[in-house]
Amino acid sequence: MSLTPIKKPIVVKGDDSKEHLGLVHVITGDGKGKTTSSLGIALRAVGNNLRVHMIQFLKSGFTGELYSAKKLGFEIEQFGVDALKEKQKKLEEFKDKTGRFTFQPDIAEKEATEQGFEHARNIIRSGNYDVVIMDEINCVLAKGLIPIEDVFEMVRNHGKVELIFTGRDAPKELMDAADYVNVVHGIKHPWQKGIVARKGIEY
Repeated sequence: MSLTPIKKPIVVKGDDSKEHLGLVHVITGDGKGKTTSSLGIALRAVGNNLRVHMIQFLKSGFTGELYSAKKLGFEIEQFGVDALKEKQKKLEEFKDKTGRFTFQPDIAEKEATEQGFEHARNIIRSGNYDVVIMDEINCVLAKGLIPIEDVFEMVRNHGKVELIFTGRDAPKELMDAADYVNVVHGIKHPWQKGIVARKGIEY
């Protein structure tokens, strides 16, 4: 597809009002960059004085964004089962920063996922945030760890909060209900050549 030539200036009017926040984004697909895309939105939002909160489902362990978010002034909370165990130990940071990740069986993540979703509900209801990112929620739905109707209820009643749902295998019904849908297709990945995840790029 070729770009359309621009022969004269095109003025695109922006909207500075928070009154028109409240749209729903779905970022899905089998390619790398879904969480990264949502963090890009967070970066832009924070730069415009919007209040951002990110909930990561199914994830536990050190990733660079946990630290950069603190520097930028927004919070990321992990609700993977291992992350909750670490919270119970009252550790502020994970001891393991070696780049090893453990993916727990789905059933082991169910209770942590339910806690994370209830936390997301409370964050949205609080009125303290303009943008709420639910990282890997699409995977949660695909695995059947929470009912999709609970997410639809959230979509119907989230008010002026911009919602961002990331993760593979987003249900079609959720994509139909969203305002933005982006599908990240994986064409090539260094894992296919045996290159492992690299600090600062993949985590």
